[in-house]
Amino acid sequence: MKEAAIYIHIPFCDHKCIYCDFYSIITSDNIENYLLAIKKEIGFYSEKYSDGRKIISVYFGGGTPSLMTPEYIHEIIETVKTKFILAENCEITLETNPGTVNKEKLTAFRNIGINRLSVGIQSFDKNDLEFMTRIHDPETAFSTVIDAEGAGFENINVDLIFNLPGQNKTKWQYNLDKAMLLPITHISPYSLILESGTILNKMVLDGKVTLQDDDYDADLYEYTINYLGEKGFQQYEVSNFCLPGYECVHNNAYWRYKDYLSFGTSAHSFMENKRWKNYSSLKFYLESMKTKNNAVTFEEILTDEEQLQEYTMLALRSGGLDKIELQNKFGMLWLEINRELFNLLLQNEYITETEDFIKFTAKGYAVCDEILAKIK
Repeated sequence: MKEAAIYIHIPFCDHKCIYCDFYSIITSDNIENYLLAIKKEIGFYSEKYSDGRKIISVYFGGGTPSLMTPEYIHEIIETVKTKFILAENCEITLETNPGTVNKEKLTAFRNIGINRLSVGIQSFDKNDLEFMTRIHDPETAFSTVIDAEGAGFENINVDLIFNLPGQNKTKWQYNLDKAMLLPITHISPYSLILESGTILNKMVLDGKVTLQDDDYDADLYEYTINYLGEKGFQQYEVSNFCLPGYECVHNNAYWRYKDYLSFGTSAHSFMENKRWKNYSSLKFYLESMKTKNNAVTFEEILTDEEQLQEYTMLALRSGGLDKIELQNKFGMLWLEINRELFNLLLQNEYITETEDFIKFTAKGYAVCDEILAKIK
């Protein structure tokens, strides 16, 4: 049976952070209308893609999904269960922001079927949190994860951001040290990225904020890889580390080029070599769902060459390139064309290579974007 993942975007927030470029809105209007539209969209696509396909992951992202009531999220989960075949061990993740949940609410989320939490801590430093305009303080961040464990969650991720303005290695290590005190199975350390259209981007353009350079960013990143490796966390993607057995199923669906359906505003889907995107605007999304039962604003069918390029880039950025799978899907010409480059990378310890597998080393992950740009 084919496998696929499902993503559900909840755009509602109580505050827009200065660095965030995900589609989010600070309003309580249309929350119920949005729920009806999501359920309608799930039903629409289930008629096309439910037969012979097993759902291995359901992921609630945002926005701030944990702002919603457990009953709201439960209604969506039950719709998915009704319209699709869920794997027996289906991973169901809820992105959660400290300051939006307590132990009672977390317990309710666990009881409705959420079995994995991704907690957006970003930093345990008060000044960094204030700079990023996060709504929580370090104590709330820490206690949220402790409460999650108490609520019965055994699979918990935390997000942290490094290379913030003025953040030195000592401060970054403090964040990692604090995270290691928590009952987490997964950690996602992200470098601060300047996205156009964000408040932070304007602050940089106006000269109010100065970002640290790429070399320092790479140094912090390589330090992070080594630090987490020593703590028993395995790197399986550029910005994702886990204890053995706790790779995020949803992340791997993307990185291993599996099919996925996404519902809600600004959602992107990829099914059977076809990609499409929904309207970002809540207004346009709701209007489109009302008139045509979907909210597609862009779609394309990938060529064989585009599929090969995406497959190889995603594989190398994550757990590595399986040469047997490559041969079965696309043949070996691509590898032959790039053989000279891979030999050089191997010689300089940017990759490891076995008879069946090519994978970046920690040194290679630190400069993977530059390496991937050289691949033909």
